[in-house]
Amino acid sequence: MLILTVLAQFNRPANAAELMKATGLAKSTLYRQLALLKRWDFVFESDNLYAPGPVSLQLCLGFNAVSMLTHHARPEMEWLSAGSRETVAITVAVNTRAVCVDMLEAPQSLRCSFEKGRSLPLRDGATAKCLLAYLPDPQRRLLLEDEFPDAGERNHRQSQLEDIRAQGYACSHGEVDEGVWGVSVPLFASGAVLLGVLSLMAPLQRAADRQPQLINLTREAAQRINARLMAG
Repeated sequence: MLILTVLAQFNRPANAAELMKATGLAKSTLYRQLALLKRWDFVFESDNLYAPGPVSLQLCLGFNAVSMLTHHARPEMEWLSAGSRETVAITVAVNTRAVCVDMLEAPQSLRCSFEKGRSLPLRDGATAKCLLAYLPDPQRRLLLEDEFPDAGERNHRQSQLEDIRAQGYACSHGEVDEGVWGVSVPLFASGAVLLGVLSLMAPLQRAADRQPQLINLTREAAQRINARLMAG
């Protein structure tokens, strides 16, 4: 599982040396596990490079088919995309990363780091901050200690996260991608358990004069998704 997780985060084929460094596994252990993963088609090898295999794609398709979050969110994502004409995404927290699990591209051009299946550190940007703000306290404290060794910076980020919780959403611009503005709203299962966040992203020049409108649209879509999730 560690090898598959690392392969997924590379976003490209990786060689054995890269996998050894990323996993901390000994060479013999790594090759033994890779042989097992190849046998079951979880990993594909070509020219001494390794990538997720066809069974990994089947798992991805299965996730898309049965995921409660994406199932309930998709109609509201389509509504938000049509109403805003901007990029809309669902992102979840996986260990120390924010992973995009569903995305609708804007009909207008936008260059941003998020795409379905890609992960980014849980640090900067509206999406990461919103996830951090609503994670359980022990998990959030550990992540903040890892990302912000300096106590002053850590306390400043903690104050930002408290503000996000108070207003119910996070906004940012240019923190991950230059010139991109974003707003993110949390999504919950019953019992106020964080499942992920709904995010809208747009070039700052398009969003500058309509940020309140885009925030309200995103919050309205998130509220309807939460209602669907609560209803089962």
